[in-house]
Amino acid sequence: MYQLERIKALLAESSLSIWLDTIESDVEKALSERTHGDEGRWRSAYDRLPDIECASYNMASGVINILGETKLDNIQTIALKEKLEAFIPWRKGPFNVHGIYIDTEWRSDWKWERVKPHISDLKDKVVLDVGCGSGYHGWRMADAGAKLVIGIDPGRLFYFQYKVIQHFLKPFDLPFFMLPLGIQHLTKNLQGFDTVFSMGIFYHRKSPFDHLSELKSCLKPGGELILETLVVDGEEGHTLVPQERYAKMRNVWFIPSIVTLSAWMKRAGYKNIRVADVNVTSTDEQRSTEWMRFESLSDFLDPNDSAKTIEGYPAPKRAVIIAKA
Repeated sequence: MYQLERIKALLAESSLSIWLDTIESDVEKALSERTHGDEGRWRSAYDRLPDIECASYNMASGVINILGETKLDNIQTIALKEKLEAFIPWRKGPFNVHGIYIDTEWRSDWKWERVKPHISDLKDKVVLDVGCGSGYHGWRMADAGAKLVIGIDPGRLFYFQYKVIQHFLKPFDLPFFMLPLGIQHLTKNLQGFDTVFSMGIFYHRKSPFDHLSELKSCLKPGGELILETLVVDGEEGHTLVPQERYAKMRNVWFIPSIVTLSAWMKRAGYKNIRVADVNVTSTDEQRSTEWMRFESLSDFLDPNDSAKTIEGYPAPKRAVIIAKA
């Protein structure tokens, strides 16, 4: 299911041939550490997906549109929607699968549009997307001409959502592959990726310098890191360390100011560090939908002051920092 033979064939032709000897054991180790009670249900739902011919796809609007030769009739549409609903909650997207619009919690296309103008051309590049979620950005990277995109995320539901989209995009054989790994599972010092993305992950890692080192060890010398993360206003040295929760999230360990983050990256050995974008997350970009029916950003903010989280911290602000290894 993890397409390791196909991935290994592509690795052999890339700057990542060093990974050939250990990729299988890396995956086995990650799988042994984490299971999910719903995995059998998701696997069964995936196995029941219909084989609907995909005649074309496009991503120009930001939505990943998967199109058939003919439009599905009402019965086919209802049946396919029920199958796609088996993978709720859909958090990263959006997608349109044969006329069924999957309105995900996050408008991940908005983030991509903020990032895209500032990164190097991905054509023929070997790319790593750390914490790739359901794979929305990985498909965008592959569509931008990357030679090979590897997405890693330990979330089992995310993996099945990736497989759903891959199932319907099968005729186009886009070079994007997701593996159920965390960055800690990767073989050390691969130094084979032209570009590494870490978007929405940094503040979930307990040690900022360890994560910066892990990312750097994946890059070729001179390779490009795109780091997108939560930030707060403040001078160099200022970092918010939330007590217990931040915006109802338990696993937010630190949120630095931009100048503090830049200083950390310099200390970790990065060069040509630049701020590409700063953006306050809006409730239009992250919200509950039919496809993600749980609490979302509006529930995480102070109902009397949207500039604060429910805990009283500054509301989520995100920066994109780009640097060279």
